[in-house]
Amino acid sequence: MIRLKHLAIAFILGCTTIAAQAQGEQNNWYFGKSAGITFNSDSAVAVGNGRLVTEEGSASISDKNGNLLFYTNGTTVWNRNHKVMPNGNGLMGGNSSTQSALIVPKPGSETIYYIFTTDIQAQSDGLRYSILDMSKDEGNGDLVFKNTFMIAPATEKLTAVRHSNGKDWWVLAHRWNSNAYISFLVSEEGVATQPILSNVGTVHGGLNRKAIGYLKPSPDGTRLAAALWNDDSNFELLRFDRSTGKVSDPILFKGFSEAYGIAFSPDGSKLYGTTNNKKTGKGQIVQFDLRAGNPEAIIKSGTVVATSGSPTIGALQLGPDGRIYVARKDNLYLGVIYNPNAKGKAVTYKDNGLKLLGRKSDLGLPNFAQDIRR
Repeated sequence: MIRLKHLAIAFILGCTTIAAQAQGEQNNWYFGKSAGITFNSDSAVAVGNGRLVTEEGSASISDKNGNLLFYTNGTTVWNRNHKVMPNGNGLMGGNSSTQSALIVPKPGSETIYYIFTTDIQAQSDGLRYSILDMSKDEGNGDLVFKNTFMIAPATEKLTAVRHSNGKDWWVLAHRWNSNAYISFLVSEEGVATQPILSNVGTVHGGLNRKAIGYLKPSPDGTRLAAALWNDDSNFELLRFDRSTGKVSDPILFKGFSEAYGIAFSPDGSKLYGTTNNKKTGKGQIVQFDLRAGNPEAIIKSGTVVATSGSPTIGALQLGPDGRIYVARKDNLYLGVIYNPNAKGKAVTYKDNGLKLLGRKSDLGLPNFAQDIRR
């Protein structure tokens, strides 16, 4: 019995190690004003080798061992050597779009990646995708198709969730002047031409600046959260069906000035959002307890768990180390939430959490698909 117990423990630890090793795809971040982080050691380490400059959105991808493959701000693509790829200019995202780019591996391929892009503030270029082949240019990659049209106008929201079959993807965005979330299936056959529409929640529309704000999935892909940016703005929490691509059961958190960033805790029990309080001139991080009970209880659980010294904070991004990183506009540091599964002030927030080697953060952090592993 003791031997069996030890074997069981060894098996669990082995699985944990495998899971940790499999997260290398998210280990290199490039964002802001030539800022970067690598997670290829025991802790996050700032790097200064990036060439990307962006006010908001960016995306990056590494291999399963944490070796950088390429990164983009939605208009230009750089390879692992930090050089612009062949045909790597002219993508129709915008570096001032919240989620200007998203990288998704093509199911069934070891070399093909899709780069999805969103235009600035619901402009006419809309949602598009380009195709990158890593077998080209001596393994450094080349864009072989660019800017295939998907839908317009769309907000600046863009994310992806693994299909319940464990192989395919759902790429999610939101129509402009509509309450429709849109889910495009990505499979071995390519990107579906017709999306699944879910008319739920609030209408995302009005002044074009209301197209601003993040859309993020929970770690298990069963929930979505959106930030609807405005002077008097909201967060939206929804259910997502990984089998059908349908979005449902919206819960609205009202009355937050400049709601922008969004992130779930690693265990999915907490939701975080960033707001910028014009009365105090300080950025704030709000936490919602998703295990508080019914929707009313979840709404009432909202509490400010951290205040930044920066007047403007932006993206929230869960790192491979289980910490949530906070973008501080035009700042030499990122904020860090060290214990995001905890409740209230027990989260332990440090405003000057990670120094960026003289580079500066802006509003965005890299955009990743949920469960990016191949």
